[in-house]
Amino acid sequence: MIMKKLIAIDLDGTLLSSNIDISPENIKAIQAAQDAGHIVMICSGRAPEDIKTVISKTPLQCPVAGSNGTMVIADGKLLSQISIGKDLVESVTAILNKKQYPFKIYSNKGIFVASTWSERMLSFLEKNKDVLNHLTEKEYKLMTEQPKETDSIKIFEDVKEVLSIEDITVQKFFIPTISGKDDLIASLQDLEGISITTSGPYNIEIMDTNGHKGNGIRVMAEYFNIPIEDTVAIGDNFNDVPMLEAAGLSVAMGNGDPTIKKMADVVTLTNNEHGVAHAIEKYVLAEK
Repeated sequence: MIMKKLIAIDLDGTLLSSNIDISPENIKAIQAAQDAGHIVMICSGRAPEDIKTVISKTPLQCPVAGSNGTMVIADGKLLSQISIGKDLVESVTAILNKKQYPFKIYSNKGIFVASTWSERMLSFLEKNKDVLNHLTEKEYKLMTEQPKETDSIKIFEDVKEVLSIEDITVQKFFIPTISGKDDLIASLQDLEGISITTSGPYNIEIMDTNGHKGNGIRVMAEYFNIPIEDTVAIGDNFNDVPMLEAAGLSVAMGNGDPTIKKMADVVTLTNNEHGVAHAIEKYVLAEK
């Protein structure tokens, strides 16, 4: 009898290729794992709505832990939500505004983007020509274009507008950082009650101290009655560390940060070589 496992998979740099798509090989392996009775969840820094949009382009159906595990959703139910206190939200925002950083606020009411996003991003890139010169036209547009209002994206002027919305909770800040990253982190570390991580070389993410992907995998394992030692986590970057540490088996992507590869139990192929499929086939489906 196969022991049921929970497989937690990061999106960017892990399940998604560098073309930002999920390969047929990865889809097939996930479906095979599900058919064998295992639970496959997506555990990403992206907001739950964004994760669902990505997954909806495939035949896959998976429970999710969004905003770095601060919102855990399965079977249409919100299982867990870890939020940053409103006073802390104002304090973080004040520091970001003082230093003129572009930022996004992830909440239970969608993603809120400062109206100054585009001008602040353009200013950053002008100060960092080495980064600017390595961006493709598509990447430049994605980074600098002022987001438009949609059902899930809202533009705001003052954070007090956001915090005045009824029943709103804030799960995460996302801040693109190019230069001055250490200085910004040092300023934020004076604030008690937040944790700071990164999902790539050019960003930092801020959550409540208890808000991380380790929480996401634990809550989901408990919901599906799967012992934590029977969980597998697959990731590539520093925001994946809590779930890699919590899981029974930690798998780093071949394209992952060297520190992540060193700490993981095993290393799979890269995201462009269907590393998720390789890991599922070798470490889950091949088990007798």
